[in-house]
Amino acid sequence: MISDNKIRWGILGTGTMAHNFAEALMEVEDAQLIAIASRSQSSAEQFGNQFSIPLRYAGYEKLITGNEVDVVYIATPHSQHKDLSISCLQAGKAVLCEKPFTLNVQQAQEVISLANEKKLFLMEAMWTRCLPAIAKLNELLSQQVIGDVQIMLAGGAYMPEFDAQYYLFNPDLGGGVLLDAGVYLVSMASMIFGLPTKILATGELGKTGVDEHDAILLTHTKGEIANLYVSHRAKASPDLTLLGSKGKIYLHPPVFCPSKITVSEEGKADRVFDFTETGSGYRHEIIEVNRCLRQGKIESDLMPLNESLAIMRTMDEIRRQIGLRYPGEAE
Repeated sequence: MISDNKIRWGILGTGTMAHNFAEALMEVEDAQLIAIASRSQSSAEQFGNQFSIPLRYAGYEKLITGNEVDVVYIATPHSQHKDLSISCLQAGKAVLCEKPFTLNVQQAQEVISLANEKKLFLMEAMWTRCLPAIAKLNELLSQQVIGDVQIMLAGGAYMPEFDAQYYLFNPDLGGGVLLDAGVYLVSMASMIFGLPTKILATGELGKTGVDEHDAILLTHTKGEIANLYVSHRAKASPDLTLLGSKGKIYLHPPVFCPSKITVSEEGKADRVFDFTETGSGYRHEIIEVNRCLRQGKIESDLMPLNESLAIMRTMDEIRRQIGLRYPGEAE
């Protein structure tokens, strides 16, 4: 259990997510960014200079095996999540691994089993779960302000510039729109409705072999339905609507960090809750990890490991139905 001083963080990877996370770390009083590791020394140096990080490494091994950090944030391409998580856990480090947790459920189970064996903290970096907006959503749902929620309508579409080597289009890096963006929607459905009992999915694979266009229909235990879509072939701001027996709740875009929540109840004026922030929403995730570490917990109640595992199982079934398999996965 960590009780005194600042919690020392290290980051693996220097991409966009790593930059966002490093900015958020600057906003958390009891966190300190000690080390950065990248594939190249020049990238590590540039990142280190930007955020005044004392330790900069080419390659990941020295950061992982050294004694300088308490917890590692993994911000590398999807295909590296399992191996790097395992390396960190084997070295006695707590781990916050960027979503998707791994490529598939078998990898997720391997990582979770090791964390449990080592009694080390592990969490999927589904930062949305830690936001005040989502805490408010859960409060509204527990109060049943719109009655029994029956339907979720959610999705988003964006068109990145095509580059076969860019991670979104590269199957070797776990590319595709489902693992990158669809995971947010599947996770929200899991949080609100629990595990799906039926999964129907269709999708289109692009010329590099990853999914660019998916539609997903999930049926849940009490008959609730989640109707989800993600696409790289169109443009639409990602949002989410919940329909209940007495009204609806709308999460304004972006759904992964809602700016507002509008509640529409029968016979009442709409209520709007504003969550526009000046800083990075990622800080709430860091605060949650730090809280767990100081309390000696090995997982977060906001993003439990068994739920990350179940979400990965759902994602596997979606991929099976749309015909998406990554290199090295079993037939």
